[in-house]
Amino acid sequence: MLLHGIGVGHGIVGGGAAVAEEGRIPPGQFVTERWPILHAGRVPEIDLESWRLELFGRVEEPVQFTYSELMALPQTSYRCDIHCVTTWSKYDNLFEGVAVREVLRRVRLLPDARYVLVHAYGGWTTNLPLEELLKEGVLLAHSHGGKSLTPKHGWPLRLVVPHLYFWKSAKWVRGLEFLAEDVPGYWEERGYHMLGDPWRSQRYRDDPEWVNGDLQRAQRGVFRWYVDGER
Repeated sequence: MLLHGIGVGHGIVGGGAAVAEEGRIPPGQFVTERWPILHAGRVPEIDLESWRLELFGRVEEPVQFTYSELMALPQTSYRCDIHCVTTWSKYDNLFEGVAVREVLRRVRLLPDARYVLVHAYGGWTTNLPLEELLKEGVLLAHSHGGKSLTPKHGWPLRLVVPHLYFWKSAKWVRGLEFLAEDVPGYWEERGYHMLGDPWRSQRYRDDPEWVNGDLQRAQRGVFRWYVDGER
């Protein structure tokens, strides 16, 4: 199993918070040891026997993976920090799964495929430029810290895009739709940024519609999420 990583090691202070190391945490974030659970709606019930990962859209031919077929692909691990748009960050997460680049070797994209709409159980979606999915450390993860993900954290499969705000790391992934044009996903339609780079504080859209009117509605959407202090 391959292991890619970033530097580790940080002090611990009381209350379950870790020291925010200079240069390691994006603007406006605080560091926690806990892994809060945030999502819209209920945790879906998923049957692995019928579960499929579908690759479709701007492809020569759609491709499907069963769970066992996905697990038979080369596995990798990646250690990273994660940053939630709700302002918490968690250091040194070890995710295990299949690199998205590995999965994309099994599908022939059409020349105009430049964007991806990630589909998840429960009707949830998020959008990404294709180039973001090809970066180092982007996984379809089934495990965290040596243990299978819990359903609340996205079992059986979640996307991990560690260099963007963590809402882009969709839980309960079931499909990747390749597109010629960028389209907003669930939270992006509600005012979240189309990319979500934490180092540039891309939390919400910067177009006039959201800055002048609907930004508060977008912010309230965060607090409608289910929140749990599970580690």
